[in-house]
Amino acid sequence: MMNDKFAKSVRKFYQGEMQDHQIYTALADEIKEDDLQRLLRNIAAMELRHADFWKALLEEQGEVIPEVLTPRWRLKWLKLLLHISKPRFVISILELGETAAYECYYEVLRKGQLDAHQKITLSRIIEDELEHESAFQAEKKKSGFNNIRDFILGMNDGLVEILGAVTGLSAAYYGNLLLVAVSGLVVGVAGALSMAIGAFISVRSQRQVNQAQQQRLRILFSVSPERARLEFIHKLEDSGVPTPIAEEVSQRLGDNPEALGRFLLEEVDDNEWRSAWFTGSAYFLGVLFPVLPYFFSETTIGALIGSVFFAGLALAAVGTLVSVISGLSLRTKVTEMLVSGLGAAGLAYLFGRSMQLLFGIEV
Repeated sequence: MMNDKFAKSVRKFYQGEMQDHQIYTALADEIKEDDLQRLLRNIAAMELRHADFWKALLEEQGEVIPEVLTPRWRLKWLKLLLHISKPRFVISILELGETAAYECYYEVLRKGQLDAHQKITLSRIIEDELEHESAFQAEKKKSGFNNIRDFILGMNDGLVEILGAVTGLSAAYYGNLLLVAVSGLVVGVAGALSMAIGAFISVRSQRQVNQAQQQRLRILFSVSPERARLEFIHKLEDSGVPTPIAEEVSQRLGDNPEALGRFLLEEVDDNEWRSAWFTGSAYFLGVLFPVLPYFFSETTIGALIGSVFFAGLALAAVGTLVSVISGLSLRTKVTEMLVSGLGAAGLAYLFGRSMQLLFGIEV
């Protein structure tokens, strides 16, 4: 007999799989591209089989099978996003929810109340979920949206950092709205440029390192193929691959330096301009929400309230976007974003106020 905690988890898993089935089916009906439509329909069918597994567990224990209906507002949001953006953009964010599923299932596999046959079935379900994530990642690469997480994180960084900066400056230079606004904007622009340049240099440097290593491997192959294979074997062994398997893989690859290079080298997005644009523009977009109220408000309190309000609204919007698309808890995600952002702003205000009192700043 499953305990109440495990039964609650199983009901949650069943509901999640059924909602995923409904979402993927609905999106497949909207997508015109045959390959994407086929992918989503295959995944929808898998999710239904997964739901049947959890449903069978509930029925064995005499548990009530909950009715599952995906909220209409979520489906409408996803369909709207599907129509105003590229379909692969939506798919790239749907991938965010796959990690949570297989991690939870793995915990059940390790600690849950399952018999041997059920464990085998659950292992196959986890394998399916991992395949889903791999399929989504492949589509994400095709879409050119490899940087979507970087964009969300960059915008969040801009919001939190500049909200904290202008809030602290408001306390230190109370009443001087223009000084706070210009200072916040200057810091924001500098931060955006810094992040964009950092991303550009990072991606370009990694690509150049990879190209140099590829050339090294070609030369090594030309003068000593066995030495190149030995290096590849050592790399696999360092990753935990047993020596016999590493040697077999090396032999199967044959005299192919390009194939060995793909295994040995870190994969990197080779478009440094795109990486820089995503990172810098996301950060600057986040900067605008807390800074703009200081240009238009007549009082420091009004500007501070407006800054916190618009930044909080943007943080909630980012959290909602991630939650709605990925299936994470809306309340948890939005709360997490707001607490981190507004908490940092509160601490910055207290610090700015202490600096005003400590140094006797007058405005």
